[in-house]
Amino acid sequence: MFGNTALSLNDETPEFADAATGLLNLHALLAALLADGLITRENSEILTAARANVSNGDKGALQLIAGCSWENASAPGSLLTLDVLMGWLSNRIKMPLKKIDPLNVNVKAVTAVMSYAYARRFGIIAIEVSPGSVIIGSAEPFRDDWDTELTSILGKRIVRVLVNPDDIERYLQEFYAVSKSVLGAHRDQGAEAPGNIQNLEQMMELGRKGKLDANDQHVVNIVDWLLQYAFEQRASDLHLEPGRDHSVVRFRIDGVLHKVHEVPATVLAAITSRIKILGRMDVAEKRRPQDGRLKTRSENGREVELRLSTMPTAFGEKLVMRVFDPDVLLKQPVELGFTPREQGMWEQMLGSPNGIILVTGPTGSGKTTTLYTSLQQLATPEVNLCTVEDPIELIVPAFNQMQVQQNIDLDFATGVRTLLRQDPDIIMIGEIRDYETAQMAMQAALTGHLVISTLHTNDAPSAVTRLLELGIPYYLLRSTLIGVIAQRLVRTLCADCAKPVELGDDEWNALVSDWSIDRPQTINSVGGCNSCRNTGFLGRTGIYELMEVTPGLKQTILPEADIANIRRQAIADGMEPLRISGARKVAAGQSTIKEIVRVAPPVTDFT
Repeated sequence: MFGNTALSLNDETPEFADAATGLLNLHALLAALLADGLITRENSEILTAARANVSNGDKGALQLIAGCSWENASAPGSLLTLDVLMGWLSNRIKMPLKKIDPLNVNVKAVTAVMSYAYARRFGIIAIEVSPGSVIIGSAEPFRDDWDTELTSILGKRIVRVLVNPDDIERYLQEFYAVSKSVLGAHRDQGAEAPGNIQNLEQMMELGRKGKLDANDQHVVNIVDWLLQYAFEQRASDLHLEPGRDHSVVRFRIDGVLHKVHEVPATVLAAITSRIKILGRMDVAEKRRPQDGRLKTRSENGREVELRLSTMPTAFGEKLVMRVFDPDVLLKQPVELGFTPREQGMWEQMLGSPNGIILVTGPTGSGKTTTLYTSLQQLATPEVNLCTVEDPIELIVPAFNQMQVQQNIDLDFATGVRTLLRQDPDIIMIGEIRDYETAQMAMQAALTGHLVISTLHTNDAPSAVTRLLELGIPYYLLRSTLIGVIAQRLVRTLCADCAKPVELGDDEWNALVSDWSIDRPQTINSVGGCNSCRNTGFLGRTGIYELMEVTPGLKQTILPEADIANIRRQAIADGMEPLRISGARKVAAGQSTIKEIVRVAPPVTDFT
């Protein structure tokens, strides 16, 4: 992958290394940084006077320089950080600089290369293991007192790369702590994983006989690490998937699943039990699906809520945790991804005194974020805003929120009926699922309230036919429906590595069909850097299809409404399909044609 990049004191840049230890030499580094214009002579003289401090062994020479927080003389306004210094050193000595991406590291394999004590002693970390070689990261490129010994022990070629010393310190602790906890939990279990399981019932009974306690400290450590790691990686969902012998943990990041870790099946069962305990779920019941929720705090002290869902599978319970982060659910309106035109249309809908507005899209399309962000703007002290949700995604002090509870017959329809007696101005219904809920929503809209709800349809025009199928009379829809917004989430290109490319006519025409939209000369394409973990994407934004119910559109809402006629009229009245909204994101350099095609349905020609 990186080639043979091992360096020694005999290479072409020995002036950077101390002759006795092979460690980077502070004086030599300062001289080189001064020559390359990254620091000033005054900086060099100040630190040279204090060079004795580097002999304490706590910090390397580059860390000592970075700790001074000097301005980067070659880029005024920016600091000379450790990342900048490592990049400079990598270019200077022609050794690749590697940013550790924990999601792409096989923790079990890399921790088997050497012991934690050995890795700490030499300040090195294994990053990747293959049949013929091992990639080893080090912050000291000229220190080679471990190279020969490790090559002999492993019987493999050592490929050396530069790694930020702070990353080495951090991931040594994380990788070895997790590996130790998984191994310890597996040993504590003391029983072999179930072998040839004939059926689900038998498998569940075998699972109950395991000796591993969900409160075992090893299991507690693994769960704590998984949750903190998920928050740090911006995961929206955590999947714990059991297998026959080994089970997998995966995170969904920016809408795509990534394998994080592989653990023995018995250990995953204990991890699942631990999380079920935290979520106040029935630990003994493993044959029926269960739902739960728990609250925790991220490393920076921010409160985060997780919704839990278990499902029995052939090899045990699968657990999915959906992360509800207040910073994600409550955004500023400009962060939703609306174009100025879309923003104006949406605000006009929300400004209606009464009627019903629908937000549609599949699960995970950002409907909750759109709703909460928009409602936050409407919830002024002069307004009584009430919600009925299943479940309540996020507690917002400005709302009066009610939780659906099916066990006491408190469903959406009953909840709306209750809210109508609470003198509301605005009502938010979590989801319209049946005729009763839809009927109560229409009744609320008819009696002078603004009702906002979600509906599961593929596009905005389909919301009309869906409500008609539920049994709502067409004349009620004509009088109450204000508008529908359909949405999807698309990954946005990383601003640090996106690169412009020429746009071909065929590519653009395939995206926009016959739609009239300005064609850009260049668009941005996927790159890859440390910021985005070499994926080329960082974060997501919304694309929208806003359908306003105009007088012309009302005439298409009939008992036997034709979806094609509704869509054609909506487009004539100004609605832009999802893929056209996505095309504008491509033209603005925010996403790629491939990403838009993956997420948004094609533009249908209704001419």
